[in-house]
Amino acid sequence: MSFRALFFGSPAFAVPSLDALHALAEVAGVVCQPDKPAGRGLTLTPPAVKVRATELGLPVVQPTKLRTGEFGAWVRAQAVDVALVVAYGRILPRDVLDGPRLGCVNVHASLLPKYRGAAPITWAVVHGETESGVTLMKLDEGMDTGPTFARVATPVGPDETAGELSERLARVGAEAVTRWLPAYVAGQCPLEGQDAALATMAPMLAKDQGRLDWSKTARQVHDHVRGMSPWPGAFTSARGKTLKVRATRVVNGTAEGAAPGQVVVADKSRVMVACGQACVELVTVQPEGKRAITGAEWVMGRGIAEGDVLGA
Repeated sequence: MSFRALFFGSPAFAVPSLDALHALAEVAGVVCQPDKPAGRGLTLTPPAVKVRATELGLPVVQPTKLRTGEFGAWVRAQAVDVALVVAYGRILPRDVLDGPRLGCVNVHASLLPKYRGAAPITWAVVHGETESGVTLMKLDEGMDTGPTFARVATPVGPDETAGELSERLARVGAEAVTRWLPAYVAGQCPLEGQDAALATMAPMLAKDQGRLDWSKTARQVHDHVRGMSPWPGAFTSARGKTLKVRATRVVNGTAEGAAPGQVVVADKSRVMVACGQACVELVTVQPEGKRAITGAEWVMGRGIAEGDVLGA
């Protein structure tokens, strides 16, 4: 079946779903966040969705305000059957939600009602979830509270980073759009309300949330490192300077008498740090003002030694 749609989305995560919608429907327009300064030169940079929409020859709009009434009127004027919303980054007001004939459908990167909010992938990894996925729902004015009609689960690897999981879920989301959105437009998808009692939150990330807490178990420290990759990045302090921790490995066994954060092994093969329970190996680190190096290279460059305490 053919239908007419709008697409709302901004980052790279949303691009596969835009491609999927473009293959299914007549896309009347693509809505994304305004261009933003990026990089050292703070060059004005378009969101990934705008770049892809331009390649596809689709019209792009980048409203700065959504609640003036003008944007809601523009959405109604497009006379679309549905709007697909994927990581757009802003909550849509009622007049926008009601603009398409069948409302707005969202691809959310968690198995709702778990991990409602802006950073579901990061918090799922930080909390050591072994399963994640995507949910398709009809948006309402709440934070990911609308009724759902499709869920696709996928296992999370024990060493998979948030960045790696995000790339996979972007493809899973696009496949879900291809499979379920035409059925939704055809009226073949019953909507199911979420159980609010089971909801958990995945709030927006701040840079300081990358800070490591060595009193946690080795597994929790490892999950935090991979959950904060690529942004904001896990970090601690070493000899009074910031140390970015890029990759870790859980090491079984205990370090008798060692304080959390204490370096218990530092030789030409590896660096091991005591946690509240068990130890982690620092596989890749980035000392302040330097490039990323292996733990062994860090030791050989005399950046660390046994007995040093990280995060002190």
